[in-house]
Amino acid sequence: MSAPSPSRRAAQAVDALRHGWPLAFTSETGARGPVLLPVETAIASGATAPKMLISAARAATLKLANQREAAVPHAPVLIAGGEPFDMRGALPIADPALDLNNPLKGPFRAEAIEWPTIAHTAMELARIAGIMPAFLVDPLHAGEAHNVAASDLDAYAESGALQIITRARLPVTASEDAEIVAFRSTADTREHVALIIGDQCGDTSPLVRVHSECLTGDILGSLKCDCGPQLDAALHAMAHHARDAGGWGALLYLRQEGRGIGLINKLRAYRLQDQGFDTVDANQRLGLPDEARDFPVAARMLELLGARDIRLMTNNPAKVDALTNAGITVSERVQHQLPDNPHNAHYLATKRDRSGHLLT
Repeated sequence: MSAPSPSRRAAQAVDALRHGWPLAFTSETGARGPVLLPVETAIASGATAPKMLISAARAATLKLANQREAAVPHAPVLIAGGEPFDMRGALPIADPALDLNNPLKGPFRAEAIEWPTIAHTAMELARIAGIMPAFLVDPLHAGEAHNVAASDLDAYAESGALQIITRARLPVTASEDAEIVAFRSTADTREHVALIIGDQCGDTSPLVRVHSECLTGDILGSLKCDCGPQLDAALHAMAHHARDAGGWGALLYLRQEGRGIGLINKLRAYRLQDQGFDTVDANQRLGLPDEARDFPVAARMLELLGARDIRLMTNNPAKVDALTNAGITVSERVQHQLPDNPHNAHYLATKRDRSGHLLT
């Protein structure tokens, strides 16, 4: 039986992290690296380890940022304590939302990482898996480990071939003649969709909204964000464009909750926001990026729909740049601003002041 391909090993590593199984890494040269056990999902409740791998942002909250090994922004940090880490003590170290209930931790010492590529790979695999970026290093009693190479992540990222799988008529409130198109990639389990409104042959520059999934806003009507109203307004704007201008529109609904960090991590960030942190700081305290969405997949969806020149509904210049860099011509940025409410005013101000969103 042949050995699994690098892309398959990486996909299996993501699955292993979700199941709480340890990963046994090898370096780019094939040398044996550390075994890393995910703190959040680990099923080995009796595991202990002399060290932990955490994010630099988390290290800063643990007062380690003044140490040389922990002072590089966004870099993984290896820490050791006076006693081995067990699972009960590791979780409050990993999760900043538990800080108020567990204020006394440490002292810890940051140490130089002899396998930096492996450490970065582990952090990115954790993000893809939707779990906190925190691991026990070389734990005892962790169970059988899944083998993965540091270079497998590159093969995993390049392995996806996005395809249109099916399409069907889908009457919606904004337009009874809408059509839904389903896409699937071989790289992961997410299934993205596009909703087409109007005649695709009627306009060479469709009105497009790239909308990332937001369960709380789109489905539950959350007032903490503006996602639900933006989604509804975009569909009605496309219907108006199709009816009055003879054009067409496409809403791309991307399955990348929480700007790419996943639903559970987004809810962790909400908990930190309740403690007074803004959106950006909450993500950073979790050791996660403020922006982790995959816009090239949106560009590929547009290409498959025959929409290489678009009018994009967004207030985010970075989204325009991302699609442009992926080969899509954005002939016009169409303002998509909605009124705030008492619950999301600070969130919208943060997007404006710290994430570069425009008001006009």
